[in-house]
Amino acid sequence: MIPPVARRFVAGETPAEVLEHARRLRERNVRSIVNLLGEHYRDPEPAAEDAATYRQLVADIAGADIGACISVKPSQIGLGVDARTFEGNLGGIVAAAEREGVFVWIDMEDHTTTDDTIDAFERFVTEHPEMGICVQANLKRTRDDLERLVELPGKVRLVKGAYDEPREISLKGRAAVNDAYREHLEYLFREYDGTVAVGSHDPAMIDRAIELHGEYGTDFEIQMLMGVREDAQVELAREYPVYQYVPYGTKWFSYFYRRVMERKENLVFALRAVAGV
Repeated sequence: MIPPVARRFVAGETPAEVLEHARRLRERNVRSIVNLLGEHYRDPEPAAEDAATYRQLVADIAGADIGACISVKPSQIGLGVDARTFEGNLGGIVAAAEREGVFVWIDMEDHTTTDDTIDAFERFVTEHPEMGICVQANLKRTRDDLERLVELPGKVRLVKGAYDEPREISLKGRAAVNDAYREHLEYLFREYDGTVAVGSHDPAMIDRAIELHGEYGTDFEIQMLMGVREDAQVELAREYPVYQYVPYGTKWFSYFYRRVMERKENLVFALRAVAGV
C-alpha cells in the first residue's frame, strides 16, 4: 500500500487506479502520460512481464477514452538484457499502441543508454510516427542529438535532466543547464516540424516556449510531473495542451525517493497535501 505522502507523486499500484486518475485529469482538460514503474532489469523475464503489462495498458487506455498515452523506460523492457530483447519488447508495445491509437513515449535514462535509445527511436518512428523521445539539456551532446532528431517525425520532449552525470560529459550548475535548455528550446521551435514537448515546471521556460510558439508557430505541449505545480497545470490547460506524467505500480518507493531528493520542495508539497493545507 502506498502511504499518503507518496500518493502525491504516484497514482496507485494498479491499472485501475492510474486509469481513474487519468479520467479525473481529463475532466480538468489535462491529459496523462502513464508510466509503469520499473527499471534496470538484467533478466528477460521481468522485462517481458512489463512489456506485456504495457500492451494490456494501451488496450485499457483506448477502451477508457481518456486521451492518455504511455511512456516506457528502455532499461525496463530489456535494454540491460540485450538489444534483441529490448527491440522485440519495444516493437510489441509499439504495434499494440498503433492498433489501439495510443501514443508511445520513450523515456531517456542515464548517459549509458542514450545512443541505444535514440537508435531504437529512429528505427521505429519512421514506420510508427505516433512516438516521442526525451532528451536532456544537461548533457553536452544534446545539440548534436537534436540535429539528428529534427529530421524525424514524432515528438521530442526536452527536459533539464535528473541524472547526476559525469562532469566531463555534462553541464554543472543551474545557470549553465538553464542556458542550455533555452538554446535547445529555441532550436527545436525553429527547426522541428514535429511537436515540441516542454518538460519543465520552470515558469520562465514555459513562458519562453509560449513566446517561441508565437514566433515560429511550431506545435508544442507542456509536460509536468504528477504532484508538482498541479494548479498551474490546470491553469495552463485552459489555453495550451498540457500533459501530466503519471507513474503507477508496486515499485513506487525508488521513484518517490528520487522526486524528493532532486527537489526538497517536493516533500513539502506532499506533506502539505496530506495535512490538507
